[in-house]
Amino acid sequence: MMAKTAAALHILVKHQTQAEDIIKQLNKGAKFDVLAKKHSSCPSAKNGGNLGEFKKGQMVPQFDKVCFNGELITPHLVKTKFGWHVVKVLYRT
Repeated sequence: MMAKTAAALHILVKHQTQAEDIIKQLNKGAKFDVLAKKHSSCPSAKNGGNLGEFKKGQMVPQFDKVCFNGELITPHLVKTKFGWHVVKVLYRT
């Protein structure tokens, strides 16, 4: 059955190299919420990058695709019209 909702964290930055560096830090054990508060230009930064739960189709297509098809917990790199996102999908329902 297809998931109808997902929950994710994200960090929004302007440059691919910065997003890639954030993923490296996460893979070395850095805390997502700390990096989000420090680097993300999205209002969700103050909540540690937490976007909460959202329905399929609510986010821009590239972002939506990762949230509903990508591996859980693994940080993903996504480019949208807003910039570069580091996305961590927490769960799908």
